[in-house]
Amino acid sequence: MAQEEGSSSVTSSPLQFLPWMPLSPGMGSPYPWLRELKSEDRGLCLIHLLLACANHVAAGSIENANIGLEQISHLASPDGDTMQRIAAYFTAGLADRILKGWPGLHRALNPKQASLISEEILVQRLFFELFPFLKLSYVITNQAIIEAMEGERMVHIIDLNSSEPAQWINLLQTLSARPEGPPHLRITGIHEQKEVLEQMALRLTEEAEKLDIPFQFNPILHTLLAMDDEMHRRNSPSGSKNPNSNHFQRVQINQNQRTLGDWLERDVVNAYSSSPDSALSPLSLAASPKMGSFLNALRSLSPKLMVITEQESNHNGFTLMERVTEALNFYAALFDCLESTVSRVSLERHKVEKMLFGEEIKNIIACEGADRKERHEKLEKWILRLELAGFGIIPLSYHGRLQANRFLQSYGYDGYKIKEENGCLVICWQDRPLFSVSAWKFRRYE
Repeated sequence: MAQEEGSSSVTSSPLQFLPWMPLSPGMGSPYPWLRELKSEDRGLCLIHLLLACANHVAAGSIENANIGLEQISHLASPDGDTMQRIAAYFTAGLADRILKGWPGLHRALNPKQASLISEEILVQRLFFELFPFLKLSYVITNQAIIEAMEGERMVHIIDLNSSEPAQWINLLQTLSARPEGPPHLRITGIHEQKEVLEQMALRLTEEAEKLDIPFQFNPILHTLLAMDDEMHRRNSPSGSKNPNSNHFQRVQINQNQRTLGDWLERDVVNAYSSSPDSALSPLSLAASPKMGSFLNALRSLSPKLMVITEQESNHNGFTLMERVTEALNFYAALFDCLESTVSRVSLERHKVEKMLFGEEIKNIIACEGADRKERHEKLEKWILRLELAGFGIIPLSYHGRLQANRFLQSYGYDGYKIKEENGCLVICWQDRPLFSVSAWKFRRYE
């Protein structure tokens, strides 16, 4: 789909341009000509102003940061083009970080409110619908499952973020067409919201009954922070024989970008807080006691296959400027995806940008320590970390990549690409990697 007239595209990388406009207390605000800038010039100006303002925030120069925020406010808009929208949410994050210097004032302006579960479910559903990332992950993952579970009479899937039934409905339909007949399929769904699990159980049970497939859905109401004991209790021994079968039960573990990665990265930072960036310290790749316990719980399930989908970004840098720079590049690409495919006046687009991306950006910029939840890391680090934990990578098949490319072509997802890296698949917007899909097995199966 064509990009709207007057849009500001930043697909290549907004930070490849050198700063060209000075920012200082003497500059004042605002200058009338700021509003008269053309879209591309305005985008470059916003990038410079954001980086300069973030530098002032990092240095504790509140007066200069305030001047920068005021200048940006006359250019940014949550209803504008790509860079105007990004700037609106980044300035909100920078302002929130400054405001935390006055805890009483911050709490008064940000009272704790119980989040509506229906709103959280809605925004996750909108992300699924507006972007192809999870759909592609499901296509690739299901193909890996079909190949790994060929000939198995019993299959047990553990879904570590069981929120979207579409993937498993498609798998049920594929398994029903197996020449040797479908296996007995058991899915253990893990989620922190009861309503989500209930909807999953209903949809999948209905589909299994329609297809006449032996099926069982086991819900676990948990976060991953409290998962390892529950996994041992409910699923051990996972490799036990079924009394009616001559085949061992095979376990496939699936998780998407909002679960395992966030949990493991957060635990690494807590355990190695003295390390400026876990990417720089080999010790940070080894499992901390808590992460080791979780990985041991996964290994105790004797998984034949584990598929991981993660954001291809590094939001776990030690310094604020590292995180701002990386996040600006990453979210610029996501906002550009929407700019190229969804109307600017779309309410659905606004909800995803504000309630999902905006909150993630604020957390990356404004929060530190245990409060900072968004700690994504890139595939290269996950490969090292999982290998140290005893898992070996399984190259994803050519057929899986072929199916994913056909999906992009069939649904007209122009601008998206799939690349192969070290046996894993990386989903890109233009040439910017945004999500990775990798498959693993415990080395016991080698």
